[in-house]
Amino acid sequence: MNAIAYARATDTPSALATTAEPGSRASYIAGGTNVIDLMKDDVEKPVTLVDITALPMRDIRVGAESIMLGALATMADVADTPAVKANFPVVSEALLLSASAQLRNMATIGGNVLQRTRCSYFRDVSQPCNKRHPGNGCSAIGGENRFHSVIGTSDHCICSHPSDFAAALTAVDARVHTRTASGTRVIAIEDLYVLPGDRPNIENVLAPGELIEAIELPVSAHARNSQYLKVRDRASYEFALVSVAAALETSRGTIRTARVVLGSVAPKPWRAHDVEAALVGRPATPDTFARAAAIASNGMRGFGNNDYKIPLARNTVEQALQAIGGAA
Repeated sequence: MNAIAYARATDTPSALATTAEPGSRASYIAGGTNVIDLMKDDVEKPVTLVDITALPMRDIRVGAESIMLGALATMADVADTPAVKANFPVVSEALLLSASAQLRNMATIGGNVLQRTRCSYFRDVSQPCNKRHPGNGCSAIGGENRFHSVIGTSDHCICSHPSDFAAALTAVDARVHTRTASGTRVIAIEDLYVLPGDRPNIENVLAPGELIEAIELPVSAHARNSQYLKVRDRASYEFALVSVAAALETSRGTIRTARVVLGSVAPKPWRAHDVEAALVGRPATPDTFARAAAIASNGMRGFGNNDYKIPLARNTVEQALQAIGGAA
């Protein structure tokens, strides 16, 4: 059994100070729906758990130009906020499709965007995994990889990103507000994550101890006309096989702005820039959506068990675009 120290932060400076202590190996904990699971599996072994639930980061502030979501707001609170439903339907839908009501009532949005992969080899410490121990190898390559990525992979890792919410945030150009002991910064959600390359243990651009304080949703015409489509093995709270967060702004039948983001096909939410380029300036018609969706799988490569994701990605993109294109 590993000894664990517990520290309850009373304010942001105390939280940052605890994680900044040399050798602290500290992890923040709020809802605990991911970090506790990883500790049970012996994947994560923090020496100190820093409880941040007392920090004033639960507010959901609705403004004319953006909605600011405190990092400790729960998935349930954000999904049920009328302004989020009206201005960012893709965000509300992604949260509601993510997990059971019990989990949505506990899990925080700050933790959700940082949840780690569900790769079974990553979570089984008896199996080689470059994400846990760089240089050990990737068991999923040549192994059971039905749920794994088909784009953005490397010879070192083919895991997929698990967050529905993160894909939806990418489709609405969300921004992540963070704080360290030296100051604050704002990170575009698309820039938060990094691909595995030859360092699959590095998953995002956050510095050690950097704390997410809020997620900002900028109001836009395309965000208001958005949808989250999730394909999964069963309808009840299952991780996606392929998902699509799509958003369109149209004017007089012509597409002015497009966002197409695929989930569960890459180690990060995968923004399909080539699909978006094929949509903008075109008429919002079934033919346009079909032609754009046909290139959604460009660059994808399967590893055996997950080959089905390639045609499924194309079909899901087309279905999502047809749905919101009709609404537009």
